[in-house]
Amino acid sequence: QVRLVESGGGSVQAGGSLKLSCAASGYIFSSCGMGWYRQAPGKERELVSLIGRDGTTNYADSVKDRFAISQDNDKNTMYLQMNSLKAEDTAVYYCAAPGIFGNYYRDNYVCGHTMSYWGQGTQVTVSS
Repeated sequence: QVRLVESGGGSVQAGGSLKLSCAASGYIFSSCGMGWYRQAPGKERELVSLIGRDGTTNYADSVKDRFAISQDNDKNTMYLQMNSLKAEDTAVYYCAAPGIFGNYYRDNYVCGHTMSYWGQGTQVTVSS
């Protein structure tokens, strides 16, 4: 059973930093890319950042140059370093991973095109 658990959220003042962690269990961490999403009150969930299985990264324009996504395959953990936080970064942050279809251990698999697994979220509150 796949389980994603976020941690590291909290309350900070604008300009501050936080580092979120996403610990994965029951998931082959290096198999497919993973991502961070967020949902602010009254708004739809939005993509924050993605990291591919080859380590390539993508960021929403709103967080580019302020946030950094990374992962430690040995620890089965993904991170989101958030610097220069703004009030508009206030949201619940979720980590997510796509499904794995096929046999990973025979290198005969594909990754789902949508995120199938989600964590419970961690609250980030930035005060101005």
